Amino acid sequence: MKTLDAMLDEYLELRRGLGFKLKTVESRLRGFVAFLKNKGASRITTALAAHFASGSETRAGTTKKAYWCAIRGFALYLRGMGFAVEDLPPGLLGRHAVRMRPYIYTDKEVEQLLTLAWNYPLSKACARRYALKPWTLHTLIGLLAATGMRLGEALNLRDDDVDWNEGVVRIKDAKFLKSRLVPVHPTTLDKLRAYRARRERFFAEWGRRAQPCFFVTCRGKALRGRHACLDFHTLLRRAGLREPGAKRGPRLHDLRHRFAVATLLRWYESGKEVGNLMPVLATYLGHSGVSGTYWYLSNTPELMAAAKKCLEARWEGGAR
Repeated sequence: MKTLDAMLDEYLELRRGLGFKLKTVESRLRGFVAFLKNKGASRITTALAAHFASGSETRAGTTKKAYWCAIRGFALYLRGMGFAVEDLPPGLLGRHAVRMRPYIYTDKEVEQLLTLAWNYPLSKACARRYALKPWTLHTLIGLLAATGMRLGEALNLRDDDVDWNEGVVRIKDAKFLKSRLVPVHPTTLDKLRAYRARRERFFAEWGRRAQPCFFVTCRGKALRGRHACLDFHTLLRRAGLREPGAKRGPRLHDLRHRFAVATLLRWYESGKEVGNLMPVLATYLGHSGVSGTYWYLSNTPELMAAAKKCLEARWEGGAR
């Protein structure tokens, strides 16, 4: 019989082969296996798993739930491989969080945010030193709105990921370790080209070299998602879309949701067979399957209304 360590190695290899990175999950599971060894346990039980997942009194509830889900996934694998493992009930340390309903920006709101990005508030003393920042924010927001790509995908781009002749952006090793090609509109390509030229001119004026990333800070370092989101929250507050100090509200990631919803609405309104086109949108967005794309139908009232209208029209046509 293989050891738990050997089985854990196989489990992680299998899931990584499916595209999961599992850095945090591996750390938690290796800690759990070490915990079982220390206890002299010969098998996984609900009591031992819950004890380890709960941790100290200061461990947050969401973290306890994440530990439990990681252990339960490993336990299910072991049961399938013939190991004696207790049936760990789902949701013992908390149910899965309900996915937040996205905020769908209107065209007017996107235009307002792009304008505010151009006029990002900079003091006179910092205006020249941070002159690239408005360009970076404006171009990043525009790219996310125009393509629906994930923020991390945009921030990981390099200059050679953009095919300027074909008008295609190559996204490498994204979520689930997938890579894909994203066609972009010529106007979007022009914006990217203008930003690259302005970025190169900015660093030439300061005599600096930037890191080999497409979107960088004014110091030449790769732009981080946390900083991009904080700057975007500043724009949201100036636009009146987010209250000062609010922990919830419209997000930068919602531009991706807006793209998906707008695409589906156009298809419905033009009378296209949306069901047949779902795999196309799922592939473009980099979803692991169409279920992630169908989620928009149940969480967006506008799409539900459009789908209902389309269905009613078919029924009426059939009645004739």
